[in-house]
Amino acid sequence: MIKIYSFIALLVIPAFCSCQNTETELSTYGQIEEAPENITGGNVLGRFIDGLIFRYYWATEGLNEDDLTYRPSDGARNCSETIHHLLDLSEVISNAACRQPNLRSEKTDTLSFEQARAKTLSNLSSASERFKAMPDDSLETVQMLFKSDNANRTIPIWNLMNGPVNDAIYHVGQIVSFRRTTGNPIKPGISMMYGTGP
Repeated sequence: MIKIYSFIALLVIPAFCSCQNTETELSTYGQIEEAPENITGGNVLGRFIDGLIFRYYWATEGLNEDDLTYRPSDGARNCSETIHHLLDLSEVISNAACRQPNLRSEKTDTLSFEQARAKTLSNLSSASERFKAMPDDSLETVQMLFKSDNANRTIPIWNLMNGPVNDAIYHVGQIVSFRRTTGNPIKPGISMMYGTGP
């Protein structure tokens, strides 16, 4: 009987990961929820991702065409390309939380800004919730799995934190800088310390 339940869970969890939060109102990402009562590895990692979600939400709120096409120098990504790179990073983070492989063949650069933004927020929110729900002994087994035609690679959770999660925070800062340069800074009154909007 346990084997049957385990088999069903293996079928249901990936579907749950790929569709969770798709209908969430984007405005709910404009503030960070109350802190969890307990300090666990999953809660700490989830809270870091919550901070990323909050910063990404406000960095991308109200972007216009001039912002999206801004490129700081020849050869550098423009703002829109940076947003699509952030979507790719959010897929890696979400796939790690869902224990799903990253497939090199998947392309996201055809999505509109609005689609890429909503999907990034959904991916990160889903990952945060899954990490918070994991017991510490389960969290230790989380890995990034990259599959391609030539080889498969597994990378431990430590590299998820100093890799895609921190890389995403770095690129959100770039978007904030880009839009300040184009004369459309983020709204005043946002508290990064308390995770509250204007």
